Amino acid sequence: IEINPQYADAYYNRGLAKDQLGDYQGAIADYSKAIAINPQYAGAYHGRGLAKDQLGDYQGAIADYGKTVSIDSQDYKAYSNRGISKRRSGDYQGAIADYNQAIALNPQGVDAYFNRAIAKQGSKDYQGAIADYNKAIAINPQDAPAYFLRGTAKQLIGDYQGAIDDYNK
Repeated sequence: IEINPQYADAYYNRGLAKDQLGDYQGAIADYSKAIAINPQYAGAYHGRGLAKDQLGDYQGAIADYGKTVSIDSQDYKAYSNRGISKRRSGDYQGAIADYNQAIALNPQGVDAYFNRAIAKQGSKDYQGAIADYNKAIAINPQDAPAYFLRGTAKQLIGDYQGAIDDYNK
């Protein structure tokens, strides 16, 4: 940056490092600088969205993920992460729509099934949540949180033995 202050990748990578250190405000500043240099830098919007989400700025994160997918419509992680921010802001249906898109782009993306299940559970669609936890577990049978949360969903619908089996697993 000292040698070439217009080197967007340097700001982006410094933003990543700051993000790893938990300096989300510093990361946002660096991602913003990378975006100012290159307004089509999808990764910088994505990184800034992640940092904003960490700070609880869900609407800002949603906007940045939206910009990411407008630049790169195949970025399934951006859809999945936007779904997380939407879910955290209480927009379960919007989150489910984003997870649907992420799954369409990457049918083996366990995180999208897992997070869609959480959103369905939040909207009280317990059967839908269980179906998504089943898919997540089929992809990754060692995913302990998926068994735990599936057990919770089963408990909420009165399937106590199924819940116990999942908790035991």
